[in-house]
Amino acid sequence: MKRPIVLTGITTSGSPHLGNYVGAIKPAIDASKKENNNSFFFLADYHAIVKTKDSKRIAQSTLEIASAWIALGLDPTQVTFYRQSDIPEITELSWILNTIAAKGLLNRAHAYKSAVQQNLAIKEDEDAGISMGLFGYPVLMAADILMFNAEVVPVGKDQVQHIEMARDIAQRFNHLYGKTFELPNAHIDQKTSVLTGLDGRKMSKSYDNTIPLFCTENQLKKYINKIKTNILEPGESKDPNDSIIFEIWSAFATEEETEFMRLAFKDGIGWGDAKRKLFHLINGSLIEARETYFQLLNKPEDIEEILNEGSKKARPLAQSRIKKIRESIGLKPLF
Repeated sequence: MKRPIVLTGITTSGSPHLGNYVGAIKPAIDASKKENNNSFFFLADYHAIVKTKDSKRIAQSTLEIASAWIALGLDPTQVTFYRQSDIPEITELSWILNTIAAKGLLNRAHAYKSAVQQNLAIKEDEDAGISMGLFGYPVLMAADILMFNAEVVPVGKDQVQHIEMARDIAQRFNHLYGKTFELPNAHIDQKTSVLTGLDGRKMSKSYDNTIPLFCTENQLKKYINKIKTNILEPGESKDPNDSIIFEIWSAFATEEETEFMRLAFKDGIGWGDAKRKLFHLINGSLIEARETYFQLLNKPEDIEEILNEGSKKARPLAQSRIKKIRESIGLKPLF
């Protein structure tokens, strides 16, 4: 029986944060432990250079994110764990897909539309400062997915559009050149897919509003204390559905713990008390992984060896796939 291919990645443009853990790392690691899955996990460093031009930050982020995955339980011997830039066939496929991806489709990408709207709001040219990397981001993401014919892609709600675009591009290719790609499906954990950041917007490195996944206990307390709350006093009933604290609590808590906190909100728990309880919940969930994480950061040679082994598993598959794709579009020997 063919095992379904599950694939996901994280952009190496900053330190891993709680949003990464909840939206991608935890569900992906959980999926990797299911024997019937064939799991592919990658460090999206080509995507990172769209978001930042700080080369040192990208290199450090690669180390940090790889260490985080492993510290949190990813077994690299049981999955294919690789660095995007180690598989040049992905960027070759990205160009091939660019030749059939409709500009109108890419015009609708949320990130591009948001950048255009920000320019118009300050009366700039609508494309001021927008690179082709940002515009073509969904095509590279499609190449990441289609390179290995992934069928299941764990993502947050904000990434669903990219999976839909990958499906559209795959369907177009299949129509032009014959059945080549499986159509990927987004897998969303409705409970934990996207977290809100400290300032009320989506938790994102781009907004600088994240809570680091691994930091000291004192630092974790300080970040949690910065979470935006309203002016309701202790004793006043609070709406859990309108609280960043409750949202993050629910992402880490059991069903029983979630219900306990829901009742505490109804009974008027103070914000300080709620933040203290959130700290203890998160700290308890991550304390063992945190120690392993900091040990791994001091052994970059071990992480590099793991990634090299991963590329040895991924590259032959990519080479075989790109050979067939080239042939299907007419890039093949003449005799």
